[in-house]
Amino acid sequence: MLQLLFKNFIRSKGTKFGLLFLLIIGFISLLIGLQFQEKQQNNIAETTIYQKEHIARNASFHKDEIGLLLYYVKFSLVNKTLPINSLVIGQRDVNPSIQSVTIRGLEAQKYDSELNNPSNLLAGNIDFSFVLLYLFPLLIIAFSYNLISEEKESGTWKIVATQSSNTFFYILKLFYVRILSLIGLLTLLLIIAIIFLQIPVDKSFAVFYGIAVLYVLFWFSVCFFIVSLQKNSNFNAVILLTIWLFLIIILPAAINTYIINKYKVPEALELTLKQRNAYHEKWDMDKQTTLNKFYEHYPQFKNYVLPDAEFSWLWYYAMQQMGDDESAVQSKELEAKLEQRNHASEAIAQFIPTLHTQIQLNEIAKSDLKNQLSFLKETTKFHEKLRLHFYPKIFDNAPVEQQDWDDYKVETFTDATEISFTKAFLPLLAFNVLLIGMGWFNFKRMI
Repeated sequence: MLQLLFKNFIRSKGTKFGLLFLLIIGFISLLIGLQFQEKQQNNIAETTIYQKEHIARNASFHKDEIGLLLYYVKFSLVNKTLPINSLVIGQRDVNPSIQSVTIRGLEAQKYDSELNNPSNLLAGNIDFSFVLLYLFPLLIIAFSYNLISEEKESGTWKIVATQSSNTFFYILKLFYVRILSLIGLLTLLLIIAIIFLQIPVDKSFAVFYGIAVLYVLFWFSVCFFIVSLQKNSNFNAVILLTIWLFLIIILPAAINTYIINKYKVPEALELTLKQRNAYHEKWDMDKQTTLNKFYEHYPQFKNYVLPDAEFSWLWYYAMQQMGDDESAVQSKELEAKLEQRNHASEAIAQFIPTLHTQIQLNEIAKSDLKNQLSFLKETTKFHEKLRLHFYPKIFDNAPVEQQDWDDYKVETFTDATEISFTKAFLPLLAFNVLLIGMGWFNFKRMI
């Protein structure tokens, strides 16, 4: 019986076309992921070469003053891109994965990003997560909306009911054939991704696959429940497409609007202007006042006194530091608001399977807001380390040629956030069990 049901299902031209279409779109999404992966790798390789040449070139031009040299020299920190990120680009197409900073004011540099076409950013990338979240449900709906209603409308359901010893078990077989086909297609695409994108089969990939399977089962559970109401095909199609539209587009947009308005974030541009204004106004202030504030921040540098000269690098970098210090309140406020947004999104998403899946996939691929916030914090630590290393050299006017500039390599930040199985799987499992349970109750009552 099961073999016959599978043959009847797969022989349909609509079934073949739907599966082939999704396979092609899935493969295209992997090509887009490959392009993204190559772009990231090229950017890192070019940054590594550029930093070495950039430092060497500036060291040859500014041999007399290390303070002037370090005014220009940039050092880079890379946010490590995992191979699985090719499947879920997330926020990596908006937020930079490389931060190149001088030891001057950080807040004016922290939020720099690559130039991108706004129209392309608005449209987004058709990565694998897009195919999974948006297109798989549509094919599931197309395969499942008329499972019983079509036969009732054609008058063949009574024949099926009399020939089958257990009608409910027969319905389960119909769903099983479709579930097997879609999960088989999902598995095939991910096997291609493993080979094509060189994604390691590790814990991250296992959780990714588990969430993807549960997400597919969630939509089958939705269809199972709607079919269990035993309405006509038109009703099933309209209500399922309405649910898809509501869960995929309308509800996420509404929640995003709510979170944006509840946790209003100060513009990064305002923070940059605050830092720059705080720095520029120091040109008209008493130099010793600026130095005293600098000594409060770094008491270890009190032994460096202000020289009797019109300009000194001690005073200049103290001004830069004060610009950051005086914009610290706004910087922490921005960081806190972004973290509040992230926490609110995760909390709400537990009750919305589509949002939960998207957030969890982004978290697995380290392409979520949490990763970006961690990267910005690491950039602050990286910048502080550079300052503490170079300040004594600048204040002592250490000879440029005595520094081993080849030692300053591009550094990499690795996000060590652990994946929680409970957090990843439990909401989807709960919704699947709930919908299947309600569907089973309806079938037992009506059949």
